Parts: sequence; C-alpha cells; structure tokens
Amino acid sequence: MSDERPRLLVVDDEPGVLALLQRFAQAKGFDVVTHPGGRALLAELPEIKPDAALLDRNMPDVGGLDLLRAIRDIDPDCQVILMTAESTIDSAIQAVKLGALDYLSKPLDFDRLAELLATVRFGIARRARLLTADSELASRFEFCGMVGRSPGVQELFDLIRRLAPHARTALVTGETGTGKELVARALHTIGPRHNRKFIAFNCSAVVEALFESELFGHTRGAFTGAVEAKAGLFEAADGGTIFLDEVGELPLPVQAKLLRVLENGEVQRVGATEARRVDVRLVAATNRRLLDEVAAGRFRQDLYYRLNVVEIPLPPLRLRRDDIPYLTAAFIREFAGRFGKPIAGVSPGAERLLHDAPWPGNIRELRNVIERACMLGDGRLLSERDLLAALGGTRPVHAPDAAGTPRHDADSGRRLDRGAVAQALQSVGGNRAAAARVLQISRRALYRRLDAFGLR
Repeated sequence: MSDERPRLLVVDDEPGVLALLQRFAQAKGFDVVTHPGGRALLAELPEIKPDAALLDRNMPDVGGLDLLRAIRDIDPDCQVILMTAESTIDSAIQAVKLGALDYLSKPLDFDRLAELLATVRFGIARRARLLTADSELASRFEFCGMVGRSPGVQELFDLIRRLAPHARTALVTGETGTGKELVARALHTIGPRHNRKFIAFNCSAVVEALFESELFGHTRGAFTGAVEAKAGLFEAADGGTIFLDEVGELPLPVQAKLLRVLENGEVQRVGATEARRVDVRLVAATNRRLLDEVAAGRFRQDLYYRLNVVEIPLPPLRLRRDDIPYLTAAFIREFAGRFGKPIAGVSPGAERLLHDAPWPGNIRELRNVIERACMLGDGRLLSERDLLAALGGTRPVHAPDAAGTPRHDADSGRRLDRGAVAQALQSVGGNRAAAARVLQISRRALYRRLDAFGLR
C-alpha cells in the first residue's frame, strides 16, 4: 500500500475545537480534514473517503449519530469516534450499536484519544501489510497466468507440469469461468511445442454449416461462396496445439471427422480427394458432463474415450474460497496499473463480501467485478460499496459450502460473538487451525475475528 497518511475527518461546530483536534491528530500521523457539519457534509462524504472520523454528537441540523449512520452506509470499515459534552450510558450504548469505535466525553481525555488514534493507525497499517502480503503471495503462487495456493490448485499445477511434456490429447472439465483455456495454454507453454502456434476455437460460437470448413479447411469451389482454397485450423496449428473449447457443442458428423484426425493424424479439406498429414496436440474443454451427452446420443462414445486420455478437472471458485484474496490481489494489480489508479487492495468489508459471494461465473466473474470496481473506484482501497456497485447493486446471497449446505453467515462471523470464539480456542488448547474447524470457518476468517475481538 502507499505511504500516505491515513485520513481523519473531524466534525465539530466549534472552530476552536476543530483547530485543536486538527493539530493533535496531525501530530499523531493523520491527514486531517475538518468540517463544521451540516447537511452539506452528507453530500461531501463520498468524496472525502475518510479512514476514520471524530464526530461531535450534539450539533445543529445534522447530529453525530446521523453522520455515523451515513459514514457506515458509505464505508462500514471506517472507524468512528463520537464526542459529546452530554454523555449518558444510553447514548454511548446507542453509538456502539451503530458501529462507533468509542464514545468520549468532553472535555476530552487526550491520553485516551491518543490511544484510540493509535489503535486506528495500527489497524490501517496492519491492513496495508496484509494487502502487501496477499499481493506478494499472488505473485509467488502464479503459474502460467493462474493463481492459487490452496492444496487442490497446487495439485492441479503439479498435474499440468507432469502432463505437459507427454500428453498429446487432454480433456479439461469444469464449470464456465474456471480457467479451462488457461490450463490449455499452460500445457502448450511449458511443453515441447511452446515455440509453435497455439490456436483456440470456441465450438459454441460457430454456425453448424461452417464447422468442417473452419476446422479442416476447404478447396476452391467446394461450396457456394468458396471462391478460394482455405486451410483449416488443424493445418494452421500443425506442430503446435489446438484448443477446442466447449467441445460438446460439435455436431455429430464433425465429431466423426475429428475422431479420424485424432486416430490417423490426417485432415481432409471439404471438397478435397486427398488427406493431409498434421501433427497437433489437442486440448478439448467442456462444462458439460460428456458421459451424460454420450448416454443421450449427442456425443460419440468413441470420441469421448479418445479425448479423455487424460482428464483435468477444475474446481469451481466456491470450493476454493481461500484463493479469493490472492486472485483479487492479482486482478487489482492488473487493473489498477491499466487504469492508472492508486488502488492497493480491498477493505475488510469488501473482502468479506467477495469471500461470501456465490460466484456462479467463477474466476471470470470475479475478474470482471474487480475490473469494474477498479474502473470506477478512486480511493486506496475498494470498499464494500464499490464492490456492491460492481456486482450490480444487490448483496449476493451467501453461497453454500462444499457440501452444498447454505452457510448462514458462519464464515463471515456475523453470528460468532467473542465468547464463542474464545471458547473454541480454549477447547483446542489455542490451536487456531483446530479452532477454525470447530467454528466451521476458514482460518483467515478466524484471524479477522481474533483481531476484531482483541484475542490475538
């Protein structure tokens, strides 16, 4: 993250108090924005983007509690401290319920205020270190354009390394958006054909009448409109790799010709009488269950077994949630650089939102969301508000766990109070990995709770 000082918004209707607090907070390492309050401030809040706020509770027109609500709506991670000359227990409880960090009585105890500001700065600095670590780990665990440190993904990378020198045919399976083309490119890049062509062909984007011509080529006059001879993609990829995405969309007649190419290493252009030799590695991909397609008569069984010499299954993003911070860091680094933005990462609330989203479009959807958020965001961190806007303005329903059971906010910790976390830690002798399993949350989510509850 950048070396900018954290921004503190100080709001009070007394100019003398504003000047005093500005000098005090600046000496504690903050970039201070002062404001006398009023309704104008409500319109200016989205532009100020404070990391923390120090608000007077009793002000005319718009009070501190109203400002607290507005700030929490815009950025739930902004730390807010309320000040008042008329302190009561009820008002303090109300402030804390609304999300205030603390509630100070006037005249201010500046030692206590210094402690609170130090806590705020420590939290911001720790967040910066965490984001830097995520970005560094994303780079360290990057493999041929793919990012992941979860055991399943690391096993996938190892499988690709083992197959790349040898496999001439492979079938990559997985839901849409899981990165099937990246796997095909990795097989090509680290294999013996890396200095030859890689050609990708989307079988779902071609009308049925053109499949044979596109894949195998045609001679001049072979059909109406064939004014000159054309080489197909298999000839163009000779010596290299051809990637057939959504291979389940191939019509049955084309499947028969493809099988002959794989078995004999020869292609015959439409309208030609002689075949041509080709040497091509074929990587096919599908988001369908091809065995079901075989059973339904829509896919040739002999072609299925010819393609499925080696199957490379890709997990959906919902089953590799621990990789989301590293994927997010990699995408932010890419798009912040492309758009010339100072964005270094996401806020804690935005991270929880990304972690909990169902991601039916998998990594492709996550990448698109981060791209939109980086395009529109202009702060150092993407906030929960930024991500909600990029997601279409609606909070996603919490995704099911690996077994398909709705998680009911367990991983975000919204129903885990301090006592439950402390009891889980005590029950396993302080072992955090075991405590996370007891609480049925990820270790990363447990660390957030430990920080929030002061249990580190």
